[in-house]
Amino acid sequence: MKRAAILIAMMGISVWGFAQSTPAQSAPAGQASGQTPGQAAAPAGKRPPQAKTQEEFKAYNDAAALTDPAAQEKAAGDFATKFPDSELRPLLYKAVMHGYQGANNADKMMAMAEKILTYDADDPEALLGVSQVLAERTRDTDLDRDQKLAEATKDAQRALVTVDTDIPTAGLPQERVDAFKGFIRSEAYAILGTIEFNKKAWADAEGDLRKSIDAFPQQVDPIAVFRLSVALDMQSKYPEALRYANQAVELTKEGTNAGDAARKEKDRLTQLSGGGAPPAKK
Repeated sequence: MKRAAILIAMMGISVWGFAQSTPAQSAPAGQASGQTPGQAAAPAGKRPPQAKTQEEFKAYNDAAALTDPAAQEKAAGDFATKFPDSELRPLLYKAVMHGYQGANNADKMMAMAEKILTYDADDPEALLGVSQVLAERTRDTDLDRDQKLAEATKDAQRALVTVDTDIPTAGLPQERVDAFKGFIRSEAYAILGTIEFNKKAWADAEGDLRKSIDAFPQQVDPIAVFRLSVALDMQSKYPEALRYANQAVELTKEGTNAGDAARKEKDRLTQLSGGGAPPAKK
C-alpha cells in the first residue's frame, strides 16, 4: 500500500498525542504537555484520548508494542473486552489497520477501519481506510460497483471535513498537526482522483490529483503523479503530461508495476514530443 513511512507517522501522531497526555507525563509549568521549549503548539482543540487508570495505560502499551497484525488484532480485542469504556480502543485498532495495510491485506484493513468507525463515525483515517479499499478494489464487473464507488466517494469527502474537526490537536505542535492534515487531504484527493480516473472522467481526475499532490508536497504519491500524467495525456495536454511522467519515473523503480507503467507513459509522450508515431492510447 502507499507511502508506508507516512502511515507510520499517521499512527505516531495519535499515539504520541495520547502519550503526552497521560498522567504518567508532566510538563513544566506554563508549557503544554508534549511541547518542547520554543516549539509552537496548536490552538486548544479536541484533546487526545487518555487512560483512566495506570492498569489501562499499561495494557494499552503492552498491546501497542506488538507488530504482527494478527497478534495486534487479538490484543486490541482483548483490551476492548477488559476496558469496554476505554478511549484508547480506537487507537489500538488504528495500529491494527495500519499493520494490515503494510501487509497488503486489504480485506482486513477495511474490517479494522469499519471497527474504528463504530467508535467514531467521523475518524478521518478510518474513513480513508474504507474509501481506499473500495476505490482500489472495485471492478467494473462488480454488480454493486456504483454503490461501492458512491460509498468510497462519500467517505473520502467526509474525511476532508472531519480532518479539521475530529483529530486531537490540544497541546500538539502546529507543524505536526498541519503535516498530518496535509497527508489526510492528500490521500482523500488521491482516492477521489482514482475513482474519477477509473471512470475516465479525465478533467475531474486531473483536478483532484493536482490537489492531492499540492496537499502534501513533502512526500508526493508516485501513483497520483502517474495518474495525473495519464489524465493530462488523455486530454492532449502533452507537454505537461510528459513533465509528470518524468516525475513519476523519478519516484518509482524500474521492474515494479508502477515504475514500468510510468516508463511506458514517458516513452509514449516522448515520442509524441519528438514527432514520432506514438503507441496507441489504452
